[in-house]
Order: sequence, then structure tokens, then C-alpha cells
Amino acid sequence: MTKLEQELTTMLEPAVEACGFELLGLEVMQAGRDSTLRIYIDHENGINVDNCADVSRQVSAILDVEDPITNEYNLEVSSPGVDRPLFKQAHYEQAVGEEVRLRTKLPQEGRRNFKGDLVAVNGDMITLTVDGQEHHLMLSNIERANIIAKF
Repeated sequence: MTKLEQELTTMLEPAVEACGFELLGLEVMQAGRDSTLRIYIDHENGINVDNCADVSRQVSAILDVEDPITNEYNLEVSSPGVDRPLFKQAHYEQAVGEEVRLRTKLPQEGRRNFKGDLVAVNGDMITLTVDGQEHHLMLSNIERANIIAKF
């Protein structure tokens, strides 16, 4: 998580929780001069469009006052969806036994992309089985991770 993403999480989490939802995580994505701030929210009863709109209004008000993002950006509030992103250690612990796709910040064992079964979480390390071979990855080196939906 970047420094900006950490600041935004600290700034926005209380507002999201005040609306009755969990802030799963957020991403700031740059595409040339355009940026997107994507916020993932969740609730035990699921998320609908009205929930996303309510959180968007609350978050927008805070962002307008605090102005933490200096360039123009689009705000998106979303449910985690079927390919649920993993942000926190607790998310990885809940996903043990699931197939995941992840990308590391720095290459590990000559690669950055992994797809396999999440078999364990031990402190700040996860164990992923890819094609029958175990890989031990530091949570701090994971840039992005998602559960692979099974239908």
C-alpha cells in the first residue's frame, strides 16, 4: 500500500464505518493524467448500488475538504465482487483454501505474477501452492491479490 493509500484509508475508514459498512481497502490508479480512487466496501448483508452512492457522498465530502489528491480523479465505490480483492492480513486468513491470483511489487523467484492455492498465513508471510510447488511470499511485497471465483 502506498503512502497516499495509507493516508486515504486512515482518513476515510471512520466515514465508511459510520455509514454501516466495512472499508475493505482502496486503490489509487494512475493512467496518464487521469486517476481513479476505487474504494471497496462490504457488509454482511451484501452491497447494492444505493449503498455505494451513500458512501460515495460521504467520502466525496471529506475528499473535497481535505483535498489529499492533487490532480483530477474519478471516485468509484464498489462491492468486492466475486473476484474479491485481498488487502489486509485478515482477508488472506479468510481466503485460506481459495485459489488466488497475485502480483508482487518486486520479483521473487524470478517472477512477479502468481496463481495458485493459498494454503497458509503465518504472520506476515503467506504460502501459495503453484503447480505443486510452495512459494512463501511476504505480505508487504504483494502489490495486488484477488480470489479467483469458481462457478
